[in-house]
Amino acid sequence: LKEAKISVYDLGLLRGYGVFDFLRTYNQKPFYLDDHLKRLLNSAKIIGLKHNYSLLQLRKIVLQTLKKNQFLSRSKEFNIRLILTGGNSLDFITPSKPNLIVMITPLKELDEKLYQQGARLITKVSERILPQAKTIIYTEAVKFLKEAKKKGAIEVLLISKEGKILECTTSNFFAVINKKLITPPTNKILPGITRKIVINLAKKLKIPVIERDVDFKEIKNFEEAFISATNKEILPIIKIDNIKISSRPGPTTKSLIAEFKKLIKNY
Repeated sequence: LKEAKISVYDLGLLRGYGVFDFLRTYNQKPFYLDDHLKRLLNSAKIIGLKHNYSLLQLRKIVLQTLKKNQFLSRSKEFNIRLILTGGNSLDFITPSKPNLIVMITPLKELDEKLYQQGARLITKVSERILPQAKTIIYTEAVKFLKEAKKKGAIEVLLISKEGKILECTTSNFFAVINKKLITPPTNKILPGITRKIVINLAKKLKIPVIERDVDFKEIKNFEEAFISATNKEILPIIKIDNIKISSRPGPTTKSLIAEFKKLIKNY
């Protein structure tokens, strides 16, 4: 870490031109590594960031970096962050040979009370630039999350100008209506890896899944709600702004959490 450096000419710093992905380990194994690497490569393609990395090369780099860092910490589990930038640019705008950064950090678990009691969200009208790409542009997210923290909320739910629920700043969103699992389609949001896992687990449990536009006004019809993300897994939501969804995590959310725990136990 002390030797890691990046140039002041890097386009990630100068112009926010870059993509990243983020995953964690279970049992010291990177969770759904190939899915995350495929998304990183797709993000680079969406923003036109040219590079010569293959999925096989990236996998090898990640595993080597993880192996070298595992012994530097007492942590049993780790976060893995990959960042690919447009490289150093002497004219401050033209991409060159991309810079790849792989960071291994000790995992910090969320408070278990949040899963038992549920968390809350605040909302903001905002849409991410190129939402299907995981870019490093997080200006609004950083700003919004400061406000969320002050208000005792775990996340910020983004709403489109048309009043449609999209996603959270670092999570995907799910609601339960009439015992059906509802989630916004991926045409205007980031296709989350944990989101995909949740949908597959729901199908396994015979829970109907509907991917459709969700109007903000529908919040009053929500029986349950939760968010999904690498660093949050499946986190129950009991309040959105001042609207109470439920007093505690519901049965559908609980059954999905239980199924998720089975998946990670022997991963």
